[in-house]
Amino acid sequence: VMLCWAQALSSMDKLGFSFHRQFKSINQGNKTSPADSMPRMLEKYSQSLEDLVRERTEELELERQRTESLLFQMLPPSKMGATMEPEHFDQVTTYFSDVVGFTIISALSEPVEVAALLNTLYTLFHAVLAATTCIR
Repeated sequence: VMLCWAQALSSMDKLGFSFHRQFKSINQGNKTSPADSMPRMLEKYSQSLEDLVRERTEELELERQRTESLLFQMLPPSKMGATMEPEHFDQVTTYFSDVVGFTIISALSEPVEVAALLNTLYTLFHAVLAATTCIR
């Protein structure tokens, strides 16, 4: 039993020495206790987290600006928060149409195919209107 305790104490001494040597290297040789250096270590960690949050916030803001810029290029002015002056027209016609079989076509087609069909259809409508004095 005495031999076991002696070996255990020897191992603990080595572990304690190793801990103190590592701690001393962290503190650049200064004689301070772990309790004394803890606030400084926490301050460094806190500062690094603040720097990381600041950096990520700046990246997020840049991405938000890019997204808004792209969105504003695609949207009409009325959707971008810009006010538009109302216009008055003496004559107005509202056109309603039905694409015969559209429900079946859209059920049997991929979404991209439906979008392409509608894009082609509206492009044709706009081409017809462009040849007239109609405003769409």
